[in-house]
Amino acid sequence: MTDQKNREANRDSNREAGGDARPAGERAAPLAIEVEGLCKRYGDHEAVRNLSFSVRAGEVVGFLGPNGAGKTTVMRILTGFLPATDGTARIAGHDVFSDPIAARRAIGYLPETPPLYPEMTPASYVDFVARLKDVPRAKRRAAVDRALERCGLASVRGREIRQLSKGYRQRVGLAQAIVHDPQVLVLDEPTVGLDPIQIREIRALIADLSRSGHQTVILSTHILPEVEAICQRVILIGRGQKVLDQPLAELTKGGVALEEVFTRVMTRDAADAVEKGAA
Repeated sequence: MTDQKNREANRDSNREAGGDARPAGERAAPLAIEVEGLCKRYGDHEAVRNLSFSVRAGEVVGFLGPNGAGKTTVMRILTGFLPATDGTARIAGHDVFSDPIAARRAIGYLPETPPLYPEMTPASYVDFVARLKDVPRAKRRAAVDRALERCGLASVRGREIRQLSKGYRQRVGLAQAIVHDPQVLVLDEPTVGLDPIQIREIRALIADLSRSGHQTVILSTHILPEVEAICQRVILIGRGQKVLDQPLAELTKGGVALEEVFTRVMTRDAADAVEKGAA
């Protein structure tokens, strides 16, 4: 009972503080994502280790780390596709483990490889997802049209997805993620495998979505220019742990490149790991 009270007290404290120092105006925004003590183990391997962070409504956050750092594992836990070993995660106040249906309704997810049906058209596929997300029948057609329009798919809405370029298929993935107007948008490596023109188009699209202000966006990537172009804040993880959580403007103050910050922090983290292993 004492442990439970301590956990509740810590959770309330984290909610009040938001997990990091912010200007007073930003502190007023409610928490859209709350992660506390998150762990994911596969046998003896810890993919995620005691990870805690929070994201306020309307924030656009870059979730960074080298390959194998645990980024995708965390994204899959947040979106309800993977159970955690320990810890809690909440989306718009809904626990993803004890209240998964409400949590999933509050989140839009673009995985690294969108699960598209090639024989469907963008319009039919996004309508299919809208049904799964319980968009009311009376509002469904308008929601589908709006998602297709925002993602630049109106001109190809009737073509089979198999006939579309990879860049356009990625747009379809984004459209299905936003069709139910979620409070939280999770994007996992949204430009991986695209050519430079497609990358520029998708980044512009994500930036446009983030400018709406009412959606919280968490962008998981290892492509630093993407973060510099879109995000307000950076969370950096290494070996499944948080090693940095800071506003982008502070990290790049004085013309410091984000790549330089990333390299410095991850080099220090690797050195600490070697030192602990030798101890």
